[in-house]
Amino acid sequence: MRHEIIDANQLELTDRVVSIKRVSKTVKGGRSMRFTALVVVGDGNGHVGAGLGKATEIPEAIRKGKEDAVKKLVTVALDENKSIPHDNFGKFGSSSVLLKRAPEGTGIIAGGPARAVVELAGIKNIRTKSLGSNNKQNVVLATIEGLAGLSSPEEVARKRGKSVDEIMA
Repeated sequence: MRHEIIDANQLELTDRVVSIKRVSKTVKGGRSMRFTALVVVGDGNGHVGAGLGKATEIPEAIRKGKEDAVKKLVTVALDENKSIPHDNFGKFGSSSVLLKRAPEGTGIIAGGPARAVVELAGIKNIRTKSLGSNNKQNVVLATIEGLAGLSSPEEVARKRGKSVDEIMA
């Protein structure tokens, strides 16, 4: 997976909280409670990222999660009908997400955590299937992994030293 630095100041990012969990650590005086927030951010135009924030209060955990997500933005290749250029498979941990290209008018067919990522990436027509573990954090990261692995016809043509028409034929 290629990693490029994306300047988040130029993007109008919206965020969505996917999950909030209460986690505890047992210490000498008892249990110390904290909250973990899984946040997905995206600009609706091919940029999306996910982050995790942990704090003693929920709003602080969400803020930290948003900051972490902005640092981990990836670019997603989109085609002319706001779908993905080709089918792909994303894997993270024991979660796998199958991303399938869809024609205009299909809409977003995706389950909870994957839907949040796909919507914020700006994809309007896609079919997804979550395979393996359905842990929200791993499903979100597997979806982002799959979207980041997409390559546009222009990129493929440039790598092969051919024109886009030759690739698409």
